[in-house]
Amino acid sequence: MNLLAFDTSTERLCVALRAGDRLLRADEAGGPAASARLLPCIDELLAAAGIAHDALHAIGFGRGPGAFTGLRTSTAVAQGLAFGLGLPVLPLDSLLVVAEDARLQAGAEAGPFEVGVAMDARMGEIYAARYRWDGARWQVLEAPALHAADALRAAWSVGGPAGIAGSALGMAADPLGGLAGSTWPTERDRPAALMRVAVSAFANGEGVDAAAALPLYVRDKVALTTREREQAAR
Repeated sequence: MNLLAFDTSTERLCVALRAGDRLLRADEAGGPAASARLLPCIDELLAAAGIAHDALHAIGFGRGPGAFTGLRTSTAVAQGLAFGLGLPVLPLDSLLVVAEDARLQAGAEAGPFEVGVAMDARMGEIYAARYRWDGARWQVLEAPALHAADALRAAWSVGGPAGIAGSALGMAADPLGGLAGSTWPTERDRPAALMRVAVSAFANGEGVDAAAALPLYVRDKVALTTREREQAAR
């Protein structure tokens, strides 16, 4: 099985290629650079693996939630490659990738394992979701959504997850501090976690036609107005 998966929903550009039993990965600066680097990075991994584009069986991409431009970049590249190669597309939950990385950090390969994922969405907001690994597959307990930081803290302060993973743990105001006994503020190997999620999606028959591969937007407003920035600085 040859699978390609990439994610540009965060400030990192992550690409993973499974070529038979080998895993090749790239993890580098993303953000504004992602649109220029994604395709060359894919080509570099394919060349290193010694396989052609038409040897792939499916293409996975991080559908979000995450940075607006990053989601558009991943979606466009996934659709373009899939259309040209006649391949199915695997839309992957970008927050689930963080959960999968946390599961391996925790040594919970057999399960069960439950985690809340909280990613810094800027503007005092957090992309959050909750997942449970039952020993064989992931279950979504709370679907990805956008929360004000104080609202998420209130929601998770009673009956919240025992563990929390994600970049929101590093926010300056520490909005989720003390809520969970176990925390994973940084990811150990995002490309590898991305590929594990992609392999599971492929095995479960979650591939869709390229035209149906859409980003997951949970935020309508992508920037503060000048007045809002001035008020926040007071």
